[in-house]
Amino acid sequence: MNQATRRTVTFSLLALLAACGKPQSKFRAYNGPAVTQVVVNKGARKLYLLNGSTVLKSYDVGLGNVPVGHKQFEGDGKTPEGLYFIDRFNPRSQYHLSVGVSYPNENDTALAQALGREPGGDIFIHGWGPDGNRLAPTKKDWTAGCIAIKDDEIEEVYAMLRPGVPIVINP
Repeated sequence: MNQATRRTVTFSLLALLAACGKPQSKFRAYNGPAVTQVVVNKGARKLYLLNGSTVLKSYDVGLGNVPVGHKQFEGDGKTPEGLYFIDRFNPRSQYHLSVGVSYPNENDTALAQALGREPGGDIFIHGWGPDGNRLAPTKKDWTAGCIAIKDDEIEEVYAMLRPGVPIVINP
């Protein structure tokens, strides 16, 4: 093997090793059609990302630890139902990544106050993170009211969504 060939092989191997050792970022790029709506069907445990009426992606989800019924107040363990909006992104979530849902709205706040309670908040679509990796394999609905998907799936969702996208959460 001549000097030039040996050098080429050496640099190729070094480049390959460097690529193998590089940690993969949890932040992905997305160049496809815009997500115009998120739909969650609680009964079917499904989340859909839509462009118009076309389903771009679908995911199996876990819900609050009391999966039936609309969230009424802080600590009830229920996932809200109704029309909300994507309102924030948390890149440092304890659940890998998370995307905020605009709960509570005015009606949610009024209902909770009528019950003499606080409506709660911090409802997110989030990954499993360490808690979910421990709980989700044996308990489908384990969150305090959030919508949970696998860590690699929240990476896709996080890249695809934008603030202001409506999310409809059905019973």
